Order: sequence, then C-alpha cells, then structure tokens
Amino acid sequence: MNPLTGRTRWTTAILSRFHHPTQIVVVAFALAVALGTVLLLQPVATEGPQTATFTDALFTATSAVTVTGLATVDTSAHWSTFGEVTIAVLVQIGGLGIMTVATLLAILVGGKMGLRFRLLAQAETSMLSLADVRNIARKVVVFSLVGEAIVAAVLAGRFMIGYGYAFGEAVYYGVFHSIMAFNHAGFALWPDSLMQFVSDPWINLSIAAAVIFSGLGFPVVFEQVRNWRHPSRWSIMTKLTMWVSLVLLVLGTLLFLLTEWRNPATLGPLDDGQKLLAAFFASVNTRSSGFNAIDIAQMHESSWLVSDLLMFIGGGSASTAGGIKVTTFGILLFVILAELRGESRVNIGNRRIPETVQRQALTVGLLSVALIAVSTYVLLVMTEFTLDKILFEAISAFSTTGLSTGILYEMPPAGHVVLVVLMFVGRIGLLTFGSALALKDRGLRYELPEERIIVG
Repeated sequence: MNPLTGRTRWTTAILSRFHHPTQIVVVAFALAVALGTVLLLQPVATEGPQTATFTDALFTATSAVTVTGLATVDTSAHWSTFGEVTIAVLVQIGGLGIMTVATLLAILVGGKMGLRFRLLAQAETSMLSLADVRNIARKVVVFSLVGEAIVAAVLAGRFMIGYGYAFGEAVYYGVFHSIMAFNHAGFALWPDSLMQFVSDPWINLSIAAAVIFSGLGFPVVFEQVRNWRHPSRWSIMTKLTMWVSLVLLVLGTLLFLLTEWRNPATLGPLDDGQKLLAAFFASVNTRSSGFNAIDIAQMHESSWLVSDLLMFIGGGSASTAGGIKVTTFGILLFVILAELRGESRVNIGNRRIPETVQRQALTVGLLSVALIAVSTYVLLVMTEFTLDKILFEAISAFSTTGLSTGILYEMPPAGHVVLVVLMFVGRIGLLTFGSALALKDRGLRYELPEERIIVG
C-alpha cells in the first residue's frame, strides 16, 4: 500500500470525527497550550531551584499560544533561557497558526461573498485542496518570517550600537522581541517592558511598524501588494481595514497626548517630540500588541478608558491582532449611519453589505460585551480591586492585548484562571465562532407575519 495513501486515510479518519472544521482549531490550540504548560513546568524552564506553579505555567502557555503577552511572573527573572525560548516558540506557533487558519477560513467564507471576492481570493486558491492549503501556509510563513527577520536585524543593530550589547545578546533580544511584535504578543525581557526606550525612535518605530503591518492581516497585505498601483481596485474589506485602522491610530495618539501631556509619571518629563513618539507608540500597541513605553499603572483613568476602547476593537481580520476586529467595528458604524439616515440598505463605498454580515457583526460585538461583563463581575467578586482596573485587565485578556495596570501579580490563582479562559475564548472562540456563523447558511422556506416593536 502507498504510505501516502495510508497517511491520508488515517488523517481523514481523524478529521471525520469533527462535525465542523472550526472544532479542529479549538482542539489544536488546546493541545498547544497543554504542551506548553508541560514544558514550562519542567525545572529547566525556570531560574533557580524552584519550578513554576501549575497556574503560572498554564497562564503563560495560554498567553503565548493566544499571542497575548500577559504574565503572572516577571518573564526575564522567572524563566530561564529554555523557558524564554519555549515562550517564543509557542508565540510563533500560535501566531502562524492563527494567521493561516484565519486566512483559510476567510477564503472559505469568501466563496459566499460574491464574484468579486472570489476572483480576489482565486489568487490564493479556487478550492481548498491539500496543495492549496500548503500554498497558503507557505506564503503566510514567508510573510511572517521575512517581516520578523527585518525587524530583528534593526533591533539587534540598535542594541549593539546604541546600548553596547554583545553580538549574541543583541541578536537574542532582537529576535525575541521581533517575534513578539510581529505576532502581537507583549512579552518583554525587561521588567518594565520597553519603558527604558521611551525616547528611542529606532526601537519604538521598528516595533510599531511590525505591529501595524502584521495587524492588517495577510489577505489585506496580499491584496495591497498585488494592486499597489491601483488602490481603487481594493476590496471593501481592505479599504475598511485601512481607513478604520488609520482613524483609530490617529485618534488614539491625539487622545493620549491630550490626557497624559502633563502627567509627571508618563509623558510629562518628555520633550514635545518624545511625547508624540510615546503617544503614537501607546496608540499602536494598545490595539493588541501589549508593549508599553510608559507606565500603564500611572496613566489617568481617562487614558485607561481610551485604552479599553482601542483594545476592544483590536486589529484586522486574519491577523494576529485580537479584539472584535476593525472590520466588525466598521460595519457596525455603517449600520448605525444607515439607520440614522433612514436607509433600508447598508452600503460601504459602491458595495452593499449583506444582512447576514450585519447580523454576524452585531452578534460578535454583543457576545463580546457580554463575556467581558460577566468576567468583570466574577473578578470583582473574588478580588478587592476597583472596577476600572478589573475592566482593563478583562478587556486586555479578552482582546489578547497583554497590557496590565499592575494588579495581575497580586491577583489570586482563581482570577488567573478566569483570565486564562478569557484569553482562550477571546482568541480562539471569536475566530472559530465568527467563521462558523459566516459558513452557516440556513435558509427558511417560510416567513412569519411582521409586527413592529417600539425601540428606545
């Protein structure tokens, strides 16, 4: 018997046990978390004689696989080189897996989005055969590794030239933080994240570029590369992603400047140019990457509110960024705009948005709010922290951002478990649930009588 045929039958037998392709995604990421937890529990993974607790290992593994970056322990002080490399590998696996799966699901959904989307997606695949899946996965891997290599080279060079790091140390730090930036995971090898580099444009802008570029999503970047001379040919998804991302980036920068300009613990001591750089960096990284160059715990509550909103929205679809996604947020904005205008259809540019897509966006948005609200309530009951801090942590975990007000170290293990669930559901749950909604098409063969209900 042909060994390839036998392997195919074995694979088919396993896959046939799943009723929906999205179930495979959940199981695969859960197994990755379990493997990461086992590795981080090994004595070689920690500094000193003591091993990590199960909760710390589980939390860190989940945070890495879901490319979040939240940590219950100091990454550089608690984990050994083996532990840090394990975290980086888990982040890389999680990031590549998320981008590949999200891109494949986007193409599957694209078959139900009309001729134009199918023609655009045809550049990748016309039908998802094994060869097509390999082709997409290969392009996603190349896209990620090339981007990470460029950022790593810039960071390593800066660490050597500007800060006197030895060659090996500079390369290690450059590669580690490049992986974290490109995959939107906020793990850092310094206790204060990147606060010591708050005025360094080489480091800040390099990491910000990686976060912005990867946060657009592979389908959007691929379409821009193919049609960079003709932006008018971009799909509505690409245009919506670009415009909403730009508006949020500028708005976030301006709001952080406004609220933190005179704060002596954040932007206050910096000169005008450094303040602009720090506010820009905060706006970029609040949208899911989790690095911080100013002290989050010392920010004004109004800045926490701005951060809550930016984290909740997140980045682009089919990217490693979290949140409900800028496309979901953009669709909801146009739904509201159409309703205020009294229009019966929701149009974006020269295209009409199907009612099914509108309902999917509304469902994802409301379920996300409900999940955050329930988790915030549970955390408030089991801890003594204030609402603003608990809400910040809950949104940060759900949106897989990785920022923290500093209360994570003081939170009980039960609170860490709640955040573990939030990270996993916020990343894998929304990805698979949103795709399942889009792939599910159940038409009714009848209509019930209409009845008006008073709203408001």
